Amino acid sequence: MRRTIRWTTIPVLALTLVLAACSSSQSSSTTSTTEAKLSGSLNGSGATFPKLFYQASIQAYGQLQPGLTVNYNPTGTGAGQTDLQNKLVNFAGSDSVVKEADVPKFTGGPFLYFPTVAAPITISYNVSGVTNLQLSGETIAKIFSRSVKTWNDPAIAADNPGATLPATPIVVVHRSDSSGTTDNFTKYLVKAAPDSWKLGSGKTIAWATDTTAGEGNGGVAKAIQGQAGAVGYVDLGDAVAAKLTTAKVKNSSGTFVAPTLDGASAALEGATVNPNLTYDPLNASGAAAYPITAPTWILVYQNQADAATLANVKGFLNFVLTKGQDGAASVNFAKLPATLQQQAVAQLGQLQVKA
Repeated sequence: MRRTIRWTTIPVLALTLVLAACSSSQSSSTTSTTEAKLSGSLNGSGATFPKLFYQASIQAYGQLQPGLTVNYNPTGTGAGQTDLQNKLVNFAGSDSVVKEADVPKFTGGPFLYFPTVAAPITISYNVSGVTNLQLSGETIAKIFSRSVKTWNDPAIAADNPGATLPATPIVVVHRSDSSGTTDNFTKYLVKAAPDSWKLGSGKTIAWATDTTAGEGNGGVAKAIQGQAGAVGYVDLGDAVAAKLTTAKVKNSSGTFVAPTLDGASAALEGATVNPNLTYDPLNASGAAAYPITAPTWILVYQNQADAATLANVKGFLNFVLTKGQDGAASVNFAKLPATLQQQAVAQLGQLQVKA
């Protein structure tokens, strides 16, 4: 099975911000101008959630390695995993861990998870006159499962004492594609509202028929922009780019926290990292933690086809994990905690040429 891969253009603004951050930082990066010059191309596809960070990192790395072309097509986590399974790409962006049943589908053999950045999944909404909304996990679950259908519902009012809420009908917007953002959002609901959320978790969900779908995080953001009363889950970068209004979300400590990079970093600090470098910051403990903080990874095969491809993969990943981290905040992502960053860089040593 083959799919046509279409590569996207990369925003100049993101490049400018990342290059400025990289030039001003004295990172402990192992990437330098003395690195061996690379050539050829690397192709990746997958999650839309981290696309701004990956695209900006690609542009910044191109200044150091002009002979290497790196492409990333934000098709969604599910599509990226499928592309890597079929060896259509060199790497896949994934916001979710591969299901055990899908591991044998990766025809290139064992693969490694390289954590890159993290960011809040916002609850973005379009409700006239409502600018300071607070939502608990239980209320979010009721909204997205359609048991709460108007903005002045008692459940929303209970989270917002004293607020004036309109009787506007709620329009739920979700992803149309197989999505790691959906996977993380619904995993959060399973944790935070087990009594109210009955749709389970996964990259795709059996949403109610009276909901609206958008392709990619950008598609969800656009749908929210275009309809009064709309609400959806969108990564912070796309929410900021679309100038959406976002809600504060009640965390496991009982505090309503805005979707900020500080809140995401606090959630990362409380997460347990597994030996394969996967981790789960959703509904993390701590008063400052934003509860819908999502991780993301780059997946690559441990065994690369030849020495040139190995050098290209290692060079790009090393940049993303080191100097590229300096520009994460400028495109609305939280960089990795120092310990996890060091673990990821050390894991590069496991990449090798296929015997």
